[in-house]
Amino acid sequence: MLDAAIHAIEDGRGEDARQIIASALDKHRNTIRELRDLSFALEPVVLRDQGFGPALRALAEQVGTANEMRIDLDIDVAEQLGETAQVALYTIIRELLDQSIRRGPPTRVEVKIARSPDGGVETSVADDAEPERRRRSFEAIEERVQMLHGEIDVGVGPASGTSVRVTLPPYTTQR
Repeated sequence: MLDAAIHAIEDGRGEDARQIIASALDKHRNTIRELRDLSFALEPVVLRDQGFGPALRALAEQVGTANEMRIDLDIDVAEQLGETAQVALYTIIRELLDQSIRRGPPTRVEVKIARSPDGGVETSVADDAEPERRRRSFEAIEERVQMLHGEIDVGVGPASGTSVRVTLPPYTTQR
């Protein structure tokens, strides 16, 4: 693209060169914006800087506002988790919200994180969207959960939507 701009300048076509350079700059800015968005999606700065609670609240507010839905959070236990477990749970919850929106969209989603009886952590995400009938929809999330030596259970939610429960063992939650 820059070669084309140089040739346009050499040939006395200054306006063409300006358009080519402007186009290249726009593409450059868009690429930087997309990389920044991707980086935020992988691990948002607020998660690293302020912790799990503020990061998930920011995600819930953003997703809830954009999709005109209510997202209730009961996540205080998550602040006791290790950094790796927090990042993994954040990613899992974000993916479950995305799936719910693709199926529904729901009007309400409930996210709860609680200690399990063995000292691990149980995370549940329940929505009132159309129930998910395709087990394949959860394969990527299942892989994440298995990497943490956890278990995932998918069923019908209390409002006839989908309910997903992810249980992580105690030793995983400390990382």
